[in-house]
Amino acid sequence: MAKKLSIICSHPIQYYAPVFKLIAANHDIDLMVFYTLGSENQTDQGFKQNIIWDIPLLEGYPHEFIENVSKNPGSHHYKGIINPDLISKINAFKPDALLIYGWAYSSHLKVMRYFHRKIPVWFRGDSTLLDRQPYWKKLLRKFSLAMVYKNVDLAFYVGRQNFDYFRAAGLSKEQLIFAPHAVDNHRFGTYRFDEAQTLRNRLGIVDGEILVLFAGKLERKKSPDLLLQAFLELNADDVHLLFVGNGELEENLKSVVKSFTNPPPAPSKGGQDSSTKERIHFLDFKNQSEMPVIYQACDLFCLPSKGPGETWGLAVNEAMAAVKAVLISDRVGCGIDLVEIGKNGYIFKAQDENDLLVNLKILVEDQAALAEMGKRSAEKIKQWSFKLQVEAIMEAINKL
Repeated sequence: MAKKLSIICSHPIQYYAPVFKLIAANHDIDLMVFYTLGSENQTDQGFKQNIIWDIPLLEGYPHEFIENVSKNPGSHHYKGIINPDLISKINAFKPDALLIYGWAYSSHLKVMRYFHRKIPVWFRGDSTLLDRQPYWKKLLRKFSLAMVYKNVDLAFYVGRQNFDYFRAAGLSKEQLIFAPHAVDNHRFGTYRFDEAQTLRNRLGIVDGEILVLFAGKLERKKSPDLLLQAFLELNADDVHLLFVGNGELEENLKSVVKSFTNPPPAPSKGGQDSSTKERIHFLDFKNQSEMPVIYQACDLFCLPSKGPGETWGLAVNEAMAAVKAVLISDRVGCGIDLVEIGKNGYIFKAQDENDLLVNLKILVEDQAALAEMGKRSAEKIKQWSFKLQVEAIMEAINKL
């Protein structure tokens, strides 16, 4: 008889839906995904707009949207998800195990506590201990997390920083299973050179010039302003910078660019002379079907986050799958797992503009070397796939 698995998730996400589809394809599993936010389309607090993904997120697996009675619905705060019918819905399905994505919502934590010791309760999250806190806050957090994770039988950790977090929260090594954080490597790696070249041409980037990319929410925790300041200081007339996304810092970034007075250019390596302003570009939020082209158009991807809460940085996976070198801060959770210093990228000290600039100068010195780093990225990211993530979950199911 097929094992029954219930998954609790806030809303359809492009990083989770393919996993659910792969699990559902296994005939030994009877799956039901319960979405707790209440509807498929939600306003993204970072992008400040209603996001409707242009790739299918509800195909290939059974699911149900549970009524959310929160007065202020959203996945950005604890009281944003309240589902009076969730426990009864789960009970009606009669699962052999329960997998919960994220506990920092009223309903999710309530479900964890209710089903503890009734059926196996599994957990998926990507939190880390990277963010600095006063000692008293660390102690309080450790106690609070222990109260949460005592309700968990198994946790699927995404990488080494996440493993350390779960251990600090009181889970034993035997309770932890590696299930790598992943994106659709095939979609981001599928060759779209002509479209990427068209984008570079539209931005005025000629052969031999380098494009540095920031893609994501233009918010304080991701520090796009630090990258902009480092780029202005770099002052290399054969290097371009592209910001793709929207958010709270958008107008400020554009204002800084507009008011910038261009200094004498650094020596050219063969590109056409142009002002620094002309080499800084902005594009609005791009949907999932367009992002592979964005990544493939660049030579170097940069995620300069200072946090708090840059627990992994899946954009780094996407850039690596698109065969790109990466430059990230030491507050980005994936760094210890995905970045091999000098081989596929570099890691700089968060909030340190000079350290960012030093690493940026090294990377943009040689476009051919960047291309080789990109190849190393593509090879490394093969081991961070949906397939391996699902295999880890299936192993746990088979041991029930």
